Amino acid sequence: MTMGELGAMLTTAAADERTVAQSIADELRTVAVFRSVLQDPICGAVLDLLAELARERPNRGVVAEYYARAFALLAEAAHLDPLPGVEDAWQAHLTALLLDQPNPVCAQAERFGVDGVASGLRDKALRELSILRRLHDLDGVSLLRLISHALSDGDDGLGPWAPWSGLTSPSATSGGNQVRSELRHRLASDGDWADLFGDLVCFWAQHGCGTVARYHMLRWDSALGALRGIAHPDDIALADLVAYDREQRLLLQNTERFLKGIPAHHVLLYGLPGTGKSSTVKALVNHFAPRGLRLVEVRKEDLLELAVICAALRDRAPHFILFVDDLSFEEHETQYKPLKALLEGTAEAKPPNVLIYATTNRKNLVRESFADRGVPGDDVHERDTLLEKTSLAARFGLRITFSAPDQERFVQIATAIARARGLALPDAELRARALAWDRRHGGRSGRSARQFADELAAEIAEDERRRVHL
Repeated sequence: MTMGELGAMLTTAAADERTVAQSIADELRTVAVFRSVLQDPICGAVLDLLAELARERPNRGVVAEYYARAFALLAEAAHLDPLPGVEDAWQAHLTALLLDQPNPVCAQAERFGVDGVASGLRDKALRELSILRRLHDLDGVSLLRLISHALSDGDDGLGPWAPWSGLTSPSATSGGNQVRSELRHRLASDGDWADLFGDLVCFWAQHGCGTVARYHMLRWDSALGALRGIAHPDDIALADLVAYDREQRLLLQNTERFLKGIPAHHVLLYGLPGTGKSSTVKALVNHFAPRGLRLVEVRKEDLLELAVICAALRDRAPHFILFVDDLSFEEHETQYKPLKALLEGTAEAKPPNVLIYATTNRKNLVRESFADRGVPGDDVHERDTLLEKTSLAARFGLRITFSAPDQERFVQIATAIARARGLALPDAELRARALAWDRRHGGRSGRSARQFADELAAEIAEDERRRVHL
């Protein structure tokens, strides 16, 4: 082959690659329903790259800058939101964008359910999903070959460039919402995304999109006025909580009704510290998370923002438990008043997808003074003041008491925790050591039982290390 023939072939290949890049760029200009996907910074960098490659004479420096920017952002995304099993970081990230970025289909599915998506919106979305799938198929290796031809390098290999594959640590796990991870894997492996439209709508109708879809435990950030996901939630399970079966059953029944749309109660969990009130709520949310249950931690000082929080959650797909831990108020604190209003109801209806679960160590949530009991003070209407303070607990429709365990119940809890951790001691020895711990520390509770198991596990580990080094 002469140099002239080689040059002509390279020119033809470059023109073909420009046609591919231009074709994808033209199709993406028609995307409207999923416009938010294209507005993502990483997607923007890839689109800038495609636009440069579509030019008759792409600038090598500009191409390198766009590719480097996309690579750096994808490396960060692969760390923050990994998808193990999908090698190409761009393909993994685009699946996350499709599920997480807000769009009109998701908004209608969240508010009106699976069958509530308008037909015109559905038809447009189906067309756009096929376009986005074509963008997804442009993996790192294919893109680098496109770059090579567009720049007339004549190199079918990768040259000095590096593909954006293999950026996820082999030790990484997907974490977060397991349903979301499974759907991302299906998007990464299936053919036409239009065929998965029904699955996408079902996901959005139950889990929503964005932060509430990715995390099942969140907290209200008053500084931002928004929800923040908890990246490393407590993974405690109901099976880990022993000897409080009746209390769990009441909470499970109420939450099951809530998820089914049946009237359910706000819940107050009362008991001594360490009896497992907070752990039971977190385990309950872990149990029901695949069905769209979310926990939102609300600090006592943020209760004044309850109306704002409820407005942010209204018409969202998941069911939300506003969780207030260790709820109690001093005499001078007034944050309980918005809470009372929400529990009892105001002119604005409570969102049907919101309940309040609170824990407390005090039966009377608002501290009383002797003046409240009739000792002369400066309150003209002392009885009204007393009733206002004592009525808060009564506004929770379900009140569950977590009693401190007796000796046998404490041994049962301690033994179950130790066995769950694989601590292989004879039953008699385990019982004797649990009783000895109880005598030394006092205050029987599930927390004390866990502390006993922690200490026992540490002692056994130290003994094994000593034997190894002898």
